[in-house]
Amino acid sequence: MSYIGRGIDQIDNISTLDNLSFNGSDATFNLTQNSVAFVPVSADALQIQIDGIIQSGNFSVSGSTVTFNFTPSGSSVCNGIKHFGVGVMTSVSDGAVTEAKIGSSAVTTAKINDGAVTSGKIASGVIPDAVSLRPNPKPLIINGDMKIAQRSSSHNSITGGGYYTVDRFDVNNAGAFIGTWTQTQESLGTGSAAFTTDGFAKSLKMDCTTANASPAANSQCRIDYKFEGFDVQLLKNGTAGAEKTTLSFWIKATKTGTNVVRMYTPDADRSCSQAYTVSTTNTWEKKVLNFPADTSGAVIANDNTMGLQVTFGIAMGSDNTSGTLATSWADNTKANDFVGQVNNADSTSNNWEITGVQLEVGEYTSSTIPDFQHEDYGDSLIRCQRYFQQYGSNNAIYNRTPVNGHAFLLGARDVGGNANWTYPVLYQSTPLRANPTISRNDLDFWSGGNAYGITGLGGNQYAGFNAIEAYVAGTTFADNIVLLKINGTQHTYLRFDSEL
Repeated sequence: MSYIGRGIDQIDNISTLDNLSFNGSDATFNLTQNSVAFVPVSADALQIQIDGIIQSGNFSVSGSTVTFNFTPSGSSVCNGIKHFGVGVMTSVSDGAVTEAKIGSSAVTTAKINDGAVTSGKIASGVIPDAVSLRPNPKPLIINGDMKIAQRSSSHNSITGGGYYTVDRFDVNNAGAFIGTWTQTQESLGTGSAAFTTDGFAKSLKMDCTTANASPAANSQCRIDYKFEGFDVQLLKNGTAGAEKTTLSFWIKATKTGTNVVRMYTPDADRSCSQAYTVSTTNTWEKKVLNFPADTSGAVIANDNTMGLQVTFGIAMGSDNTSGTLATSWADNTKANDFVGQVNNADSTSNNWEITGVQLEVGEYTSSTIPDFQHEDYGDSLIRCQRYFQQYGSNNAIYNRTPVNGHAFLLGARDVGGNANWTYPVLYQSTPLRANPTISRNDLDFWSGGNAYGITGLGGNQYAGFNAIEAYVAGTTFADNIVLLKINGTQHTYLRFDSEL
């Protein structure tokens, strides 16, 4: 009886195999498709035609071989072999579903088992490293792009330690200082490599103004960044699961040669140092340094004290350079901290400049390190204000002579038994790390039309806000309302310092 409809070859799940050749002596043959071994799902899935007769129940299959229970004669002809696949008779054979057979949007979320997609099935670069690899949603180093400078944009005649311009980066002086320096927050040109590559518009620059080519043994000039213990718990230092870290930054220096960066954990009194090379004078270069995990020593305290310090060497005396550079974590030995460090203070022509400082959990190379996490200005400022807050500036709060005791802060007099104390309160979105040191310049109390010099000044925190506690000796204020007024025309500020 004739058949009307699509030919058997047009049914998607039916495959045509290569014909068999008979020699009159063999009953077992290899099944192939386009000369490639073919494994049928079962003997029932095969339709074999010999000498015009469809064979049935007289053969078996094992893997890609078929065995007849008789020996075909050498003159017999195999007229065709069809394999009936999944959907018609059994299951889909391996490799039967091709990309072309899967419709658009056919594979939905519901069709993928939880955990079925492994990292090996995700192509490199498909998911950005910043999203897929970082355990920290915000940069570990605050103000690493050097855009926040609350205190000043420039400070000269530096011969000791302190925070001078860019927030969170401290000029440290543990011994005799090397040279005299001017520190500035620099604006990078749009043609600089640090700007065109990573978008850094600001930097911290150290300019040597008085040279010291022969520093004393205990001399040093360095830049420190200090982490709270709260913020470095993810490093798991002092445990078997301690993490490796990668420090990267852009450097530009007049003097070429070896420079050193040290990490230090005060809770364990342990350190590790890595060297890098400034290759070309006065040229921005990006450096990527790997620090091993520290599985020994004390665990970093989970509190607001210093848990980790990163130090950039600028110039060092022999006390810090006479040993062997400690490239693995070990109990701190000063002589091993900065071995090989060049003296960037040996000429007044020398400059040392840095930006784009980032610390990542994990081990990366220059090609795999995640992109720098640029924060907007407001977020970066708020994070800096946990450590330092300033009202006014090094220039002037008001660019004119104050009239009638121009108010800077408003507070109320304590009318109890301690009538000489006032408590002007400063509300802030970010409470300070700890009770601050408070300093002022050209500021007096003003009450009842009279000015009162401040003879004592302290600070505290109350339920999330900061307060000054100021004392005016031997004075009873005329009114309950007290103003903190400007007593000068420039360099007027009130500072709350809670730096590590």
